[in-house]
Amino acid sequence: MQSIPQNCRFKLVLLTGILFLQLFAKALPPADLTTISIIPKPVSLTPSAGTFTLTNSSSIFFEGHSDGILNVGKYLADRLSPATGFPMAVKHFTGKKSGGNIYLTLAKYDSQLGDEGYTLTIKYGQINLAANKPAGLFNGIQTIRQLFPPEIESSTLQSGPWQIPDGVIRDFPEYSYRGVMLDVARHFFQVSDVKRYIDLIALYKMNVMHLHLSDDQGWRIEIKKWPNLTKIGGSSQVGGEKGGFYTQEQYTEIVKYAAERYITIIPEIDMPGHINAAMASYPELNCNNKATDLYSGTDVGFSSMCTGKEITYQFIADVLGEIAAITPGPYLHIGGDESHVTKLEDYIPFVNRVQEIVSKLGKKVIGWDEIALSTLKPNTSVQYWAKAENAVKGVKQGAKVIMSPAANSYLDMKYDSTTTLGLHWAGYVETDQCYNWNPATLVPGVGKADILGIEAPLWTETIANMKELEYMVFPRLLGLADLGWRSPSSGNWSEYKIRLSLQGERLKTMQINYYPSKLVPWVVPAVQ
Repeated sequence: MQSIPQNCRFKLVLLTGILFLQLFAKALPPADLTTISIIPKPVSLTPSAGTFTLTNSSSIFFEGHSDGILNVGKYLADRLSPATGFPMAVKHFTGKKSGGNIYLTLAKYDSQLGDEGYTLTIKYGQINLAANKPAGLFNGIQTIRQLFPPEIESSTLQSGPWQIPDGVIRDFPEYSYRGVMLDVARHFFQVSDVKRYIDLIALYKMNVMHLHLSDDQGWRIEIKKWPNLTKIGGSSQVGGEKGGFYTQEQYTEIVKYAAERYITIIPEIDMPGHINAAMASYPELNCNNKATDLYSGTDVGFSSMCTGKEITYQFIADVLGEIAAITPGPYLHIGGDESHVTKLEDYIPFVNRVQEIVSKLGKKVIGWDEIALSTLKPNTSVQYWAKAENAVKGVKQGAKVIMSPAANSYLDMKYDSTTTLGLHWAGYVETDQCYNWNPATLVPGVGKADILGIEAPLWTETIANMKELEYMVFPRLLGLADLGWRSPSSGNWSEYKIRLSLQGERLKTMQINYYPSKLVPWVVPAVQ
């Protein structure tokens, strides 16, 4: 038998030792609750001695009679079962609590928690999650997921063990609106892609998805009274490739899927500019009554509806009416940005009239910050993206502001000069830049009381599939999720980048193609 060279024997022993240490370390629970990465950062976390262990006999019990609490329990079971192999029965609680189980309680007992807060108590070998509303329980189970080892996110059976250190977490958000925007007009994304994005943002307690459904390059939502919008306007996208659209049934499916995860869908029909796909579909929307050509480039600001025609407002009423009827959420987004070829004397009365249309539909208006140039109706919100003075004008009219400053929150901006995807007109936006800002102090004249929340837009001029989307969104979105949830005084970059680094293995387990920022001391390499 041939002998093994000494240097090979040394490498073999070293490799065996490393594997042993990794297996041994995996078998040990974390030292205490404070050593586990949780994003967003909880309001308070108090560790204590002891450990909860999930086993094959563990169940999820719920207290209180509500479809919401039952569905939350089933959602948690569906997340825990694939990796553990445990059946995870969901049952109504009627007896005495025992170790190894998870208990969900719905009761109005703590007004400070609001609709989205929760308390999580891990003690006596049990997990007790309590909240005022099902949305709070749903947020709490996202924390439970992150407390388990990252392998819990696997879709295939893993070895475990599945343990969480004892302690108490008390948690509620700083802002009630924590959103993302997905532009499906420049490049169309299938229903399955949108659902995956919804699932990913749910883990980090985001609660809004704003869908940019129309633009110069494509129209993405079926309107039964105006079928050419999808037949013609839905056929194109950036680069001249075939586009696509959502039927109203598919859109309803997305809305329902999001609602099950306590995420509100906000549809946007951009107007009076960014509207070429509609103008190519119906010539009567143009002042010269001639249909425009379909557009597959990336320029902005060249299109405008004919604001002096009554047919324009009938079109808007029909479009928004059909969308409102299948959108249970309170908001319709009317765009209003970069309408450079619309004269201001036409733009202002147009926005005023569209606000009236939305109000009659029983919905609230959101528009990009340019709409503050008009006379804002009560309950209209201004989405700040470019001009701070517009945000201030909105506040002076009593509007709430959604903070989406391009230089801090636009996820389509390049990370640095070597990034092959994205744009850089707002500068380069590295991972720390999404985290290191305070919505309540960014714009003088716009304070905490004026802010509805934050939103992270992703424009898709250069982004055509989910792998590209994930690369641009992650890990920057985690910083924005943290920013929208935690108190401004409770975090700093030095502390956050360690929490983020520990999320790398979880992102990898979920097969997210994240950007491995050199600013973060990642524990594991990104998926490639």
